[in-house]
Parts: sequence; C-alpha cells; structure tokens
Amino acid sequence: MPARSWLVWPKSSGRGRGGPPRPWCSAYAARHPDGELSATCLYAVYGPVSRLCSLASAGHVLPALATPTLPGSDGDDRPARSAAFLDMPIGPPLGLGGLPFETAQFELAEGSLLALYTDGLIQRRTQDVDAVRTLLCDALAGATGSPGEVCDHLLAALLSGRPADDVALLVARTLALAPGRVATLDLPSDPAAVSGARRFSSDTLSAWGLGDLAFATGLIVSELVTNAIRYGKSPIRLRLIRQSSLTREVFDASSTAPHLRRARAFDEGGRGLLLVAQLAERWGTRHSREGKAIWAEQALSH
Repeated sequence: MPARSWLVWPKSSGRGRGGPPRPWCSAYAARHPDGELSATCLYAVYGPVSRLCSLASAGHVLPALATPTLPGSDGDDRPARSAAFLDMPIGPPLGLGGLPFETAQFELAEGSLLALYTDGLIQRRTQDVDAVRTLLCDALAGATGSPGEVCDHLLAALLSGRPADDVALLVARTLALAPGRVATLDLPSDPAAVSGARRFSSDTLSAWGLGDLAFATGLIVSELVTNAIRYGKSPIRLRLIRQSSLTREVFDASSTAPHLRRARAFDEGGRGLLLVAQLAERWGTRHSREGKAIWAEQALSH
C-alpha cells in the first residue's frame, strides 16, 4: 500500500474519496434517505508510518487478515502467517438509517494480507458458512506471491463452478516506511516556533538530497504551522515523509477543518491555504481521534 491508502468496498454501489471511515459512511447515508438506495460498504484507511488501519463497515462482511508470525523453514524465507477475521462492529447498510457507524482501528504488521470481498465468496446454499470462512482463512494464511496471485489462489480454493451470487475480491499487502524516510518535530503553540519548523524542514530535505524543494517546503510549512498555532490546539507536530512524493503534514488536536478563501486586497492575512494550494500538487485535511492533520504533497522526480 502507498503512503496512505483508502479502500472502499461497496456491495452494490457507492464510491470512495479521501477521509476517515466513519464520517464517510455517515455522509453517504445522509445523502440517501430511507428506502431510496441500499448498499453495504466497507471503508478502510491505512497509514504505513504508524501501520494503523482504520475501518468502518456499513452492513458489509468482515474482512480477513493474515499476519506474519514466524520465519520460514527449510530454506524458505517467506514468513508463516496466521489468518482470522477482524473483530469490529458492523453498522446498518447505507440507505437504511439506524445506528451510527463506528470506526475500529488495528495495528498491522508489515507484510500482512488484508482481504476484502463480497458475501458471494463465502455464502453457499449447500455448505455451512462457518466452514467456508475457515477455508478462506486457511487459504489466505497459506497464500504466496503478489496480491493478484493471492486473489487467484483464494478464488480457486473457495469457488467451484459458477457462483450463485456476484463475487468480488480485493487483497492488499501492507508496507511500512523505513524510519529514515520520516522526520518528525514536536512544536510548541508559539509563533516563534515557525522559524524552527522551517530550519528543521530545510535540514531534513538537505539530508535527503532534496535541497531544491527547501524553499517551497519552507513556505508551505510556515503556513501550515502558523495555521495550527492560530486556530488549532496543542499538541502540534510537523512530519515530513519521503516516498515517491514528498508529504508535509502538520497535526494539531483540534477537529475544526480549515477552509480555503480568497483574501481581500487590503487584508493582512487569509492567504495561507491559498499559497499552499498553489505550491503543492495536492493538499487536504485528514481527521483522526486525536484531532486533524493538514497535508500537502508534491511528486518527486529523484
């Protein structure tokens, strides 16, 4: 999985967009009144820095997870895996209303396999569903190769002939970023901390061989940190992530999302996020239980 991945798995309809699982499901359900549309959905967000995966289910079957446990034997360096279904709450299907959606969070080991699927994969008219669930876990634990090859292995193990219901399967393998690709700085809620954040960013990019991005990054970091100090809450944290893109993130404990606006000609402020939007290829806000992060991303050619 790349730097941050969103997996949206609807049974019959729906589409994904960046954001935490529970609010996305709630927003979708609010736009479709009772009886207008019904669909199950499983929404997952994974971050390879923290290795945390957040999931919310709207009436969808539980995902299966295969976790590395032991090094291989007999000259085989592939890790052994144990597989089980994630223990998480299941909310009502989208469009039916009822109880609010809940988010479950799991820390995943690097190299884990997460299987998302529709119920047609495990439901049989002539076979006990628990037996099929056990077969799915056994097949996932013993699967090798790329995620696509794992999908082929699972389909061959669970399906014989034409299935009675539609079947969709998605397998993701988790990655974790090496510590040398992440730099973090805790900041006080003090305007004087902005200059220190710029120096930290410049020094980090120089160490990564990305000195040509130091000026733009300094401007972005200055605006994001200033915004967090003025309108957010402590603790405040700056994080730089180097992967196929350079990501600058500023966390604070407030859940209030910033809004892009155009300042008037004589306004002294109000241009920070507009500047960030012009300098970065992509930017946005990510909410979590602890608060929010505003991030800005730029692709790397190095």
